[in-house]
Amino acid sequence: MPYLVSLALLLLQNTLKKAYSMEALQIAGALLTLLGSLFILFAAIGLLRMPDVYNRIQAGTKASTLGSILTLLGIGLCHPEWLLKIGLLILFVIISNPVSSHVLGRAAHFAGIPLSKRTHIDTLKEYRDKELTVKEEQQ
Repeated sequence: MPYLVSLALLLLQNTLKKAYSMEALQIAGALLTLLGSLFILFAAIGLLRMPDVYNRIQAGTKASTLGSILTLLGIGLCHPEWLLKIGLLILFVIISNPVSSHVLGRAAHFAGIPLSKRTHIDTLKEYRDKELTVKEEQQ
């Protein structure tokens, strides 16, 4: 599977070099980079505005993931020779950002960091309570 992705990115890189002038790629890359920077800005604003750590993790992760991907794609369009390496970076961001935010959220929950007063559903707490009840019944 990784070989297929590498081959597809190499073909895309060669196609981009041949099909479009470098000026058009530079403009598209600059616009994507700007759009990615805006999403990263929105993530930073979300970190300031959200009421608790769980909402901050969610807001920061989603917007920063998209912002990072768009920024990297913009850089890839500006420098088509880097497209394969940037594709690997994008794959790493797609995998690592959601996983790390999930781990941080669970760690915060297990550490007992309280939810916002506006949060009405705590599915993890309900699951943990059921798990403890089952363990107590088995003993």
